[in-house]
Amino acid sequence: MKALSIKDIAVKANVSITTVSFIINGKAKEKSISEAVIEKVEKIIEESGYKPNQIARSLRTGNSNIIGLIVEDISNSFFAKIARLIEDKAYKRGYKIIYSSTENSIAKAQELINMFKSRKVDAYIISPIKGLEEDIQILLNDDKPVILFDRNLPDLSTNYVGANHFSASYQSIENFIEQGKKKIALVTTDIDVQQITERLEGYKKALVDYGLPYDESLVLKIHFNQDEKDTISQMESLFNDQQIDAVLFATNYLAISGLKVLKQIKKQIGADFSVIAYDDHEAFELHTPGISTVQQPLEEIAENVIQLILSQLSSKSKLPNQQIIIPAKLILRD
Repeated sequence: MKALSIKDIAVKANVSITTVSFIINGKAKEKSISEAVIEKVEKIIEESGYKPNQIARSLRTGNSNIIGLIVEDISNSFFAKIARLIEDKAYKRGYKIIYSSTENSIAKAQELINMFKSRKVDAYIISPIKGLEEDIQILLNDDKPVILFDRNLPDLSTNYVGANHFSASYQSIENFIEQGKKKIALVTTDIDVQQITERLEGYKKALVDYGLPYDESLVLKIHFNQDEKDTISQMESLFNDQQIDAVLFATNYLAISGLKVLKQIKKQIGADFSVIAYDDHEAFELHTPGISTVQQPLEEIAENVIQLILSQLSSKSKLPNQQIIIPAKLILRD
């Protein structure tokens, strides 16, 4: 059976092609089309299985109803979960999401932005890396809505949504100190991005505020994307220090590697040694004992990102930029 065209639907509904077009493009109320006509046309569309030609619509309206989402690594559970939330929320509002990973490569991130430009995406949601400022500024100069999330670029004047990483790290170390821990390690990554820096600064500040010395030898910076065997070897060297009585892992993937190391060297998690991991993961809840975590408010982050994007897309004039910082939650498990 041949698919119906807009003209066929107009003939069946006994209305003009323009009226059908307004209804399909969500402009029926704006054009004062009656509820009876809307229902009649929508029923014909539903029964016929009509699907608008996206390319033709894009050429006609200048909009693709597609949003580009660029993250560090879509296979990471944090980015996978938040991407799914953003995708679901966007879909309910008539938008599709295309997402890709930068792997913290500036060259790859630039390629992705250019690819999204060629696809005529309407807006960009980006978890950026340093060095991408100029490329993002070009998008802003072209009046493209851009929302940064998870990590910010302070030199750029744009919208940002993320958790309070400094405060979450501070609270984690504070919790260790309240348990009587004295020699607290931080296992982090060497990538130069704001949220990782804030987690390190929160760690340092808590130690100073509670009168504990900051010891650089207790901070292990793992090279991003290095082989896990190298990561495990470095962690083994750190944890062989028997005086270390607590550790904060700055990412969940580092925490998973860390748990493997602790098991290998038979270092027990309990009263004498405590662990907190940044960003929750199924493995932490299943582990015995359960692993305490810093839980980012994914639902709130995703909702704020979508609300900002839609506000920008629907506004006829440029809206003031917003910096939305949401508290993270420390989940304590036994």
